[in-house]
Amino acid sequence: MNKKWKLSWNILAISILIVAQYVLSFFVLKLPGIEAIQWAGWAIWIISLFLAFAPMVVLRKAGGVSKGESYIHTTKLVDTGLYAVCRHPQYLSGMLFNLALMLLAQHWLIVMIGLASATLIYLDIREADKQGIEKFGEEYQLYMQRVPRANFIVGLIRLFKVRRK
Repeated sequence: MNKKWKLSWNILAISILIVAQYVLSFFVLKLPGIEAIQWAGWAIWIISLFLAFAPMVVLRKAGGVSKGESYIHTTKLVDTGLYAVCRHPQYLSGMLFNLALMLLAQHWLIVMIGLASATLIYLDIREADKQGIEKFGEEYQLYMQRVPRANFIVGLIRLFKVRRK
């Protein structure tokens, strides 16, 4: 099997886990929880939606995508805006979505499914970094040193430190 086939199985597993987590959270368990924690879950969900959809616009605009191609078919490394803070905002979105569902449902089963899904997402991030190196070479390796994989907070701190100098 080649790497892309393995990656697609991983994405399929992540998708199934996220759908299971969502269905269980809203349609099966429907457990009452601590309201303040649920509000935090809703806030994280909104952030995850932004991180899921903003890259579609950013990559299409700055990534040198040919007309008619998907936003993922970039020809230039994008390291500005959202991508100056986090290398993989859409993967981070998936992990935050998992966390949001954990906080909303507050049930051990949802937490276990979310942790499994987040682990698979992290493995995909590592694979995406390897693909970035293959596609963009040393430029991507330097980018990896400047910008964290998925830690948005560290990315913001680094960005503000650079801008102060």
